[in-house]
This record gives sequence, structure tokens and C-alpha cells, in this order.
Amino acid sequence: MARFELKLPKMGESVAEATITSWLKEVGDTIELDEAVVEIATDKVDSEVPSEVEGTLVEVLFQINDVVAVGETIAIIEIEGEDAESVNTNTKSTSDNSQVIEVEKIIEKAKKVIATPITKTSGASKFYSPLVRNIAQTEGVSIEELETISGSGKDGRVNKEDILLYLENLKDSLKLQASKVAEANILVPNSSAVQKVTPVSVNGEDEVIEMTRMGKLVSKHMVNSIQTAVHVQSFIEIDVTNIVKWRSKVKDEFLKREGEKLTFTPILMQAVAATLKKYPMINIALEGDKIIKKKNINLGMAAALPDGNLIVPVIKNADQLNIVGMTKSINDLALRARNNQLKPDEIQGGTYTVTNVGSFGSVMGTPIISQPQVAILALGAIRKVPAVIETVEGDFIGIRQMMFVSHSYDHRVVNGALGGMFIKTLKDILEAWDINQDF
Repeated sequence: MARFELKLPKMGESVAEATITSWLKEVGDTIELDEAVVEIATDKVDSEVPSEVEGTLVEVLFQINDVVAVGETIAIIEIEGEDAESVNTNTKSTSDNSQVIEVEKIIEKAKKVIATPITKTSGASKFYSPLVRNIAQTEGVSIEELETISGSGKDGRVNKEDILLYLENLKDSLKLQASKVAEANILVPNSSAVQKVTPVSVNGEDEVIEMTRMGKLVSKHMVNSIQTAVHVQSFIEIDVTNIVKWRSKVKDEFLKREGEKLTFTPILMQAVAATLKKYPMINIALEGDKIIKKKNINLGMAAALPDGNLIVPVIKNADQLNIVGMTKSINDLALRARNNQLKPDEIQGGTYTVTNVGSFGSVMGTPIISQPQVAILALGAIRKVPAVIETVEGDFIGIRQMMFVSHSYDHRVVNGALGGMFIKTLKDILEAWDINQDF
């Protein structure tokens, strides 16, 4: 029998680690080719790790809530085949096997040391991963404090994000208390004089709801963006009457021929990609004091999840897609986003983001930029409104399909002229839509 090392796969250039959230297989279970073995979570998305071989799971090297680096072996699968100590996708020589065996022994010893409960958390009534226990010991969090933290992991377990958030909130509370003490001119001889604050318990009719892991991450990213970018907004109203008429005319034939529902989103996204091509200095990233001019146009598409959070799958090389290709890509990403089936790489590499606030009935919005991008577009609801129509025979009032778009951009690198010209060009492209064109 041979032993196959299941490793944590690469999940995009900016993803270096992931948290084990659930083992889908137990030791002794039979595993099929491409069958999911474990669920993992990064700071971007939750996903599954499939097996590259058929066999039997014989060893699990990490527990739930443990943080694992990309490329680390997370499990051992026994497979039929050559009598090798370890088999993986990179073929090893016989001389390498002894090194692999030695490394595995060292890892096993390290695991036993890490798994040993620390004194400060001994006697705990709940399970805490080695990582959480190590953080607690390092930061001086007692077992009594640890058990007051509400966990967002499976079965309410406390994970890395939970304890780090607790410590961050604790520091904020201590700062607040210190400032109040200073205002009252009360001398504090040392930091130990300030008591640690435990989470507030609300009784009666009020309810305390713990934020989800995704909610905490989104909150952190939004606060970071507001504190980093100088947000400025420009607004413009676009007459999309021709687009509405064209879609109504072709949508049934489109569904019949392509097997996909045609919404307004791919039409609008295609126009945004064409506009970015005309204004490449919007399709940039700002990293420190360096401007990175992006070669590819990768459109982020904000999508709502069932729990109310947002995720932003990315349409790669969007400027190279026609209406059919754009529709298929958007529908596929949106469906898999709702079903929590996106791969980590599919939410990486965005260069510009579009969010459709109109899907919730909003006329316009002022979205927050996704760092390190420098701009984001909000599409408002399409509404029938009375409008002035200019013709060679004069002006008259008519019923038109109108839509507001809001452009948020980072004023550190995008001035008002560029931000305004961008949406003016988008308006021109959309209002010039040929109602007689094919798809």
C-alpha cells in the first residue's frame, strides 16, 4: 500500500493560509477521486478540498479551527499501488523518502507538544484548538475569560478570529477607560489598575447576536477602506430605454438558444469594461505610494449571500467577452456564490468593482471602495419617469426608462474630472445602444 499526502492547495496569489472548518470524512472512510474531504475558510471565501486519489483516509494532521499554510500536508490517504512510504503529485526519489519520514516524525512530535493543554486553560468545559489556546496563553487570557467568548465556528467553537476580535475589543475598552480616567484627573499607577472588561450581557427583550466570521471580515475590510481611501462620489442619470426594449425583444430567443436568462447585468458590465478600456487610469491599484496600472480588466461583481453578507466574485478579462460570454460567466458565478461553491481564486485579482444597489430597490448608493482598487460603481434601480426628450423638431415630455449610477473613487489618485468623465462615457455608450443589433 502507498500513502498519499493531501496538501492544502494554492488558492490565489494573496492567500497564504486557511482555517480548517469541518472534516467531511473521518479516519477509516473510503474516498473517491475528486470527492471533498475537508472544508476550509480563508479571509475571502469558504471552500472544499477534494481528493486527488481514491483510497482510505488513515490520518488527519489538523483539527477543526487550526490554521494551515498553503502547501502543508493536512491528511494521509492510503491508496493501492507501489510500496512507498509517501506518494504525492511531485514524484520523490528513494533517497528523498527517508527525509520525508524524518520530517513526518518531527511534525508528529511538534503536534504532540502543541496539543498539550496549557495551564491557564486546563479544566476548560469546551474544546479549544491548539492555536486558540496558544494565543490565550500568550495574551494572558484566563480560562474564565476564554469561556465568555462567543464562538463563530462549528457548534459555537471559538476560532482564531473570535479570540483576536475579543482582544482587539478589549484593547479598545481599556483605551476608553484610560481616557475617561484621564479626563477625571485620576492617576492610574499602572495598567493593572484597569480591570479587564468582559462581554456585555443584555437581558430582557433585547438580543445579542454574534457577528458571523464573514460579517467580521467584511466589517474589517470596510473600516480599513474608509480609513485608507479618500472617498469622493460623482452621480449621473442614464437613459436606458433602448436597452430595456432590446432585452425585452431578444430575451426569449436568448434563453432558447443559449440556455441562459439574459438580465441587465451583463449588458451593463460589458459597457463598464468598454469604459475602463478608454480610461485605464481608473483600472489601477494603489499600494503605498506606488500606482499599479493593471493590464487586465477584471470586474468584481458584488453578490448577496443568503445570510445577508456580500461576496465579490471576479469576471476575469471582462473586456474580451461578448454578451453571451458575459451572461454565462455572471450567471455561473452568481449561482455558485449563493451556494457557497466559489473557489478562492475566483474572488481574487479584481481591478474594478460594480455593485447593483438597484436590485434592492435603491435609486442610488455610495459604495465603499474595495482595497487596493481605486474606484467602484453602484447601479441604481431602473425606473419609468417623465423626461425631456430633445429632437430636431423640438423638446417634448415622454416616459423613459432611467437609471442613476454612482461612482465612488479615491481622490488621492483620481480627480473629479477623471471620475466624472468616466461615468459620462459610460452614459454615452449605454444611451447609444443599437436596438436592432443581434446578440
